[in-house]
Order: sequence, then structure tokens, then C-alpha cells
Amino acid sequence: MNFNTQNEWVARSLQHVWHPCTQMQHHETVPLIPVSHGRGAWLYDMDGKRYLDAISSWWVNLFGHANPRINAALKDQLDQLEHAMLAGFTHTPVIELSEKLAALTSHQLGHCFYASDGASAVEIALKMSFHSWRNRGQTDKQEFICIQGSYHGETVGALAVTDVSLFREAYGPMLQRAHVVASPDARLAQAGETAADVALRAAADLERVLQQREGKIAAVIIEPLVQCATGMAMHDPVYLRRLRELCDQYQVHLIADEIAVGCGRTGTFFACESAQIWPDFLCLSKGISGGYLPLSLVMTTDAVYQSFYDADVRRGFLHSHSYTGNPLACRAALATLAIFAEDDVLVQNRRKAQMFADAFAPLRDNPRVQHVRQQGMIFAFDAIVDDAEKATTFSRRFFSAALQQELLMRPIGRSVYLMPPYMLSDDEIALLAQKTMKVFEEVMA
Repeated sequence: MNFNTQNEWVARSLQHVWHPCTQMQHHETVPLIPVSHGRGAWLYDMDGKRYLDAISSWWVNLFGHANPRINAALKDQLDQLEHAMLAGFTHTPVIELSEKLAALTSHQLGHCFYASDGASAVEIALKMSFHSWRNRGQTDKQEFICIQGSYHGETVGALAVTDVSLFREAYGPMLQRAHVVASPDARLAQAGETAADVALRAAADLERVLQQREGKIAAVIIEPLVQCATGMAMHDPVYLRRLRELCDQYQVHLIADEIAVGCGRTGTFFACESAQIWPDFLCLSKGISGGYLPLSLVMTTDAVYQSFYDADVRRGFLHSHSYTGNPLACRAALATLAIFAEDDVLVQNRRKAQMFADAFAPLRDNPRVQHVRQQGMIFAFDAIVDDAEKATTFSRRFFSAALQQELLMRPIGRSVYLMPPYMLSDDEIALLAQKTMKVFEEVMA
């Protein structure tokens, strides 16, 4: 398509589409890219220019755009069943998906409740925890604990356990406040401290609140290993082990928000596996459908499930939406899990993660870089920007410069991160590293 046609699509979008998490006025200077199609790790605009999707289109795409195997599964499902209500009915895709996910937890989390998006999954876990304690007669357990800098979604319940000032300032009066405890972010290490030291120091702060509010706390929620939206803040697995111990000690539920960090992102299929613990609730979304369709779910234990199992409808879990357990979304998820098994993806990811580490090794000696870090297929570093105004605009300037180098990247503040699809070739990994470092030098110049 010609340039005028591409401009026309941009103008039409800006006129009628309210884009998410965006100050729309910024698009007077920051380009809006009209996407024509995707192939593998690349997105193509309507002029045919391509962009390497280094952030998996907001962390959802695992095996590339227009993946032939997921496409084939969805085409087959379209001819069988597009949707049926899950109240009073069931269907093959949701049954098989639930069975396979339960098996991946060795049936520690054997019950799956479905929704559409990550924030909804968090809402479900919070409501389920609160209601479970009430059904057990522990009606004082109504409070929640979240981690400093945490992000768990933008619905009202999820925002209540989100510690991001931008959202707190805008919507604070609508929210039931959660207790915020110290982050185990390894970047907070003081002189002589290790990441494990930071984790244990943060766990002590959590224990302080559990002691103070004993009998009042329903659940603690955390993104295991990586707090993504706060700049890919990574912590030692010892924090998760200590968190599990404290939740057991004080009879508090542990909610693992694996919406972004699950499905192999951190090196194991579930991030909690790295700490050899299981939560009481595990939230999945984003990558579970391969980046194809809106799907989220909450996995939980038999103990929680049994607390709702009763003849009285008021003791049932009172939550639903029309597209719960949609067959097309579940079929996409089944195709995604099949690729994990058939291609031995977790083993391949370990090799690719090492390639990223090697390719970005020069950054560790760059005086304008700090906190180079990696967890599985998530790589990040922080830019040292002394000028306050330039620090404020760093992410937008980096985004625009990256587009000129055929990269789709969206830094979080001064934190530059990569969370690409798993199917990158060795050449694409080398290209991504080379161009990322080139963009960084241009933006910092």
C-alpha cells in the first residue's frame, strides 16, 4: 500500500480508537504503526516495513505470529464449536486444557476457573480467597498484601493490590487499600548484600505485617521471580520459599500472578517451580493461548475447591462471564501446550537464554548501564540518565528510535527489556542484540 493509504489508516484509528494505556496526545509526535500482517517474530506495516516483535506484543506471543500449528487447530475448531455457555454445559477443549494444566502441577492445583484477561483472573483469585475463608467461618480474613511496585491489572479489585502511583493517584478513592510490603527486588541490594539477602530482608517485612494483622489477612499476591511492570524487577527464589512458609504459618493464601511470567518465560513452565513451591492460587493469561485469543484462568487446590462444594448456592463461587472457557481460546491454548511438548521448548529456551546473555555481555562494561539482569527468556538493563527531563522522555525516545531500526520495544521508564517470542532464530537473536545496543547508544548520545 502507498504512504497516503497508510496515513489514512492512522488518521482513522486516531479518530475513533482509544488506544490502551496511552496518552493519546502523544501520538501527535510518536508514530502509530498500522499493522498489516505478522509472520514469525515480525510484524509488517501497510507499507511493508517490518518490525521485530521484541516484546511479544505485550508479552503474549510465544511461538510467532500466524503460527501454522495454532492456525490449523483454530481452523479445525471453527468447524466444530465456536462457543457454548460453561454453566450447565462443558466441551472437549476446556476439559482437555484443564486436565493438562493440572498434570503440569502434578495435580497440586487440580481445579481451573476460566476468564478472559489477566486482571479478571486476579479478581477471581482475590474473590475466591475471600469467599473461601468466609465459607470456612473465618469472616475476619478480608485484607490482602501486595509487594511494593507490584502490578496485577487495572480492574478495581486488581488495582487494589497494585502499587503503581500513576494508578493509585487516578483511582485511589475507588479502591480497598491493600497492605504494601517491601519488594525483594535485587536492585535494592545495599553494599555487601546479595540478592538472597534482599529477599530475606523483604520477607522479614512481610512477616511483620502478618504478625500485626494476624487473623485479618486473606492472601498475599506476588509475581514470582519477576515484577514485570515495575521495570522487570527480579528476585531470588528464596523469597518465594520463605513466602510459602509464612503463608502456611499464618494461615494465609498465596496467590501467584503468573500472567506474564508463566508459560516458560522464567525458565520453567510455571515460575513457582524454580522455588519448588506451589501457591494456593495460580493466575495464567497472556502466553497461555499463544497470543491468539483472550483467555485467562485461575488454578487452585482441592482444599479451596471443597470449601465451596455445598448444596447451598450462596456457598458456591459466584462469578461468571459470558465467554468463560471459550472453546476457540482453549483450543489455541491446547495447541500452544502441544508445541511446548513436541519441540522440547523449555530445553531450547535455556540455550537461547544463554545466547542472549552472551550477545549482551558488552553492556556489563558500559558506564551508562546498571543492573543488567536476566531470568530465563526475560532480559533487562537500566539506563543511567542524569538529566531529569531526558529521564522522563527516555522510554518514548527509545521506542521511536527502535522503530527506525525495525524493532518493537517499549522500555518501562529507564528499564530496557526484551521478552521476545521463543521461536527466534540464532540470527534473529544476534540481530536483536546488535540493534538494541545501537538504539541505546543513539538515544543516550
